[in-house]
Amino acid sequence: MNELRPYITINSEIRFGKPCIKGTRITVGDILGWLSAGMTIPEILEDYPELQEIHIRSALAFAAERDAMTKVVVHEAVT
Repeated sequence: MNELRPYITINSEIRFGKPCIKGTRITVGDILGWLSAGMTIPEILEDYPELQEIHIRSALAFAAERDAMTKVVVHEAVT
């Protein structure tokens, strides 16, 4: 992920601080949404020529890293 990290930026002034592809207003969530809707990488690149394949891979790696950091906390009811 370290080699892909420079492609992702978080700025509170852009898209409400959501992680974006550097130099664009395209969020990691936008890319994940397009892929989950069935768009292919070539389709995304055709629709958004400012993107490159490495940007899409960076978004996926960023999401995977965030998921790996997620913890589930279970509270048991006190009786």
